[in-house]
Amino acid sequence: MDFKKLEEQYKSELLENVLPFWLQNSQDKEEGGYFTCLERDGSVYDTDKFIWLQGREVWMFAMLYNKVEKRQEWLDCAIQGAEFLKKHGHDGCLNWYFSLDRKGDPLIEPYNIFSYTFATMAFAQVSVATGSQEYADIARRTFDIILSKVDNPKGKWNKVYPGTRDLKNFALPMILCNLGLEIEHLLSEEYLLSLMETCIHEVMDMFYRPELDGIIIENVTTDGQLSDSFDGRVVNPGHSIEAMWFIMDLGKGVKVESSSFPIRLKISSWNWNGKYPKEGIPVYYI
Repeated sequence: MDFKKLEEQYKSELLENVLPFWLQNSQDKEEGGYFTCLERDGSVYDTDKFIWLQGREVWMFAMLYNKVEKRQEWLDCAIQGAEFLKKHGHDGCLNWYFSLDRKGDPLIEPYNIFSYTFATMAFAQVSVATGSQEYADIARRTFDIILSKVDNPKGKWNKVYPGTRDLKNFALPMILCNLGLEIEHLLSEEYLLSLMETCIHEVMDMFYRPELDGIIIENVTTDGQLSDSFDGRVVNPGHSIEAMWFIMDLGKGVKVESSSFPIRLKISSWNWNGKYPKEGIPVYYI
């Protein structure tokens, strides 16, 4: 496999096709923010605005400006999205809605913790791009709210009956691995290292299951045990890949011997009768 050729292919596709498409068709020049429900020809088929995707687009163009090239059109695109989110995306106390209509009026309450995570990433990157202390403060304050919700991310919108089957989900520890590095410039080194070590512990010691041939379980009990339930048998291969990507990045910031995690991670899935295959797709060696 020619990795140099693949690198050039991906770079060309991103810079010459993907980004021009979104710059031209996604920005709402009248109301602010972005259209994300687009046909292949760029036409808009739905004008609702989802906080996840608004935040991701702000982050993407700010990150490209910070790390790839200082293109003014990328920065302008990120700033206008950030301003839309700042004005409309939350309830005034940085509780981030799930979705808005085109003008920015809320459609769905702030029940979803990932609206908060993507808002944090967005404002952290655009604060670097602009030097804005206001954007940095929004990112840090939102991050603090996320940490306050770790034990019950959905809050009053949690549908689980208390005390019956309390489970811990993999998605939040997984995304916190990435989030810590995204806002590294806003955290003390001591706090960042503590956060990284906590995230690595949760991923590797709670959700990664060597006794199940190295798969990552999506839900475990609050004390880290397997749950004999439908939710306890859920496996999300995409989350496994993301987690290892984030763990690799975290490894650059936490000084640990590679032998600390002598594991071969696999993507596997159970079949209908609850068993899992012995074979899997090797993902990454740590």
